[in-house]
Amino acid sequence: MPRTKGDHESRRRDVSEAVWRVLAAQGFGGLTLRAVAAELGATTGLLTHYFPAKRDLVAYALDLLEQRSAARPRRAAGAGLAAVRAALLDILPLTAEATGANRIWVSSWDVALADPALSGDHARRYARSRDKLCDLVAEAQRLGELPAGDPAGVAAGAQAFALGLVVQALFDPTAFPPARQAELVDGYVAALAGSPPAPGGERVVPS
Repeated sequence: MPRTKGDHESRRRDVSEAVWRVLAAQGFGGLTLRAVAAELGATTGLLTHYFPAKRDLVAYALDLLEQRSAARPRRAAGAGLAAVRAALLDILPLTAEATGANRIWVSSWDVALADPALSGDHARRYARSRDKLCDLVAEAQRLGELPAGDPAGVAAGAQAFALGLVVQALFDPTAFPPARQAELVDGYVAALAGSPPAPGGERVVPS
């Protein structure tokens, strides 16, 4: 019996889930055709129909990681500074799911940096994230919640802050538990807004 389009799409979904399970368990360092085939309960020969070479598998996994990240639920927030804060919190490993996704992201840096084309793709992914953050910053400036200036520069600094905090939290979760991460974000956002210190030395951050 010939395979139908539905069979093909179903098999692609199965392959995607197998790739994701390998990433979740082993990161990009353990992503091989053999590992995905074992997770799928298939032969490596079957996978070569989808990924003729290891690089094709890695490129697919990077796209899958971006799609999964984009599909994650986001914090509800209004416009302005609250939306900037929520966007930064959405990046951080504040839950078990977000921690797992961030571990995969960090493991992807090495394989992407080793290949100029994959590195360029990754750079564009982070650029798209900065662009979204830039729009939020610009709206906060329009509302008077952030000082006037270059929103792209503010967004680049905010993204760098968040990614640096991700790395610290992954390597030392005891020193950077979720509450501490949120506290650092609040301090950073308050500094952007130029909020005055509250009693006790903490800054007042709009919610």
